Amino acid sequence: MNQKSCLNCGHSVSDEFCPHCGQKTDTARITPKSIIKNDILGSIWHVEARFFNTLKDIIFRPGKTAMDYIAGKRIRYNNFIPLLLVLFSFNVLGLHYYEKFAPPEVLADDSGIKDFLSRYSKAILFIIIPMLAVNAYFLFRRINLNIAEHFIIGTVSLLGILTLFLLDDIVSLISLWKPVSKIFNIIDKALFAVSVLFPALTYWNAFKSSYTIPGLTWRIIVLYILMVSESAVIGLILYEIF
Repeated sequence: MNQKSCLNCGHSVSDEFCPHCGQKTDTARITPKSIIKNDILGSIWHVEARFFNTLKDIIFRPGKTAMDYIAGKRIRYNNFIPLLLVLFSFNVLGLHYYEKFAPPEVLADDSGIKDFLSRYSKAILFIIIPMLAVNAYFLFRRINLNIAEHFIIGTVSLLGILTLFLLDDIVSLISLWKPVSKIFNIIDKALFAVSVLFPALTYWNAFKSSYTIPGLTWRIIVLYILMVSESAVIGLILYEIF
């Protein structure tokens, strides 16, 4: 086997990456072509491909994605916490531009929900995941996951919701274009319905091989009852405080 030394740390290497520092062994002379191909286009493609692969897996197989991540299969995914903040920022921007371009009568119809989300969005973001994690920890004890691992599943669930909300923001902006507003109004309602059901889809996808259909069904129903009850209590507390 051909052995050579890593140009960064001097460690003996025989593969594509140094096992000691992680640098690629292919460190040829830098040229204008290599900068464009590898450093610029390669980096952009790697970041974008990983980002969209992560979102795709979260939308179409959220529970499996969370369980793979917990099991250590993480190289194909963006870190979930920074991704959560990115999607949250995109949602804030989407809401901002919707409020900027929507006519006053449309904003008047949405004012209660929009105002609540804009005022308490950060609280909602940081409350949903712990609520999901704690409730699921007690409801799905057979899986033998710790609270931090349930936190990951809750994070994936919220990532899916934020992705759907972002698509909904885009659809809402497009729906301001009157000739196609009816079509996009239907899509808007469908996206909202899926976002409400997304935690159920996440836990079903994650645990469907570990429980019977009735056993998984009643646990998910109880999870929703707990989430709605706890959210109502938190909403009342926020209302009283502010």
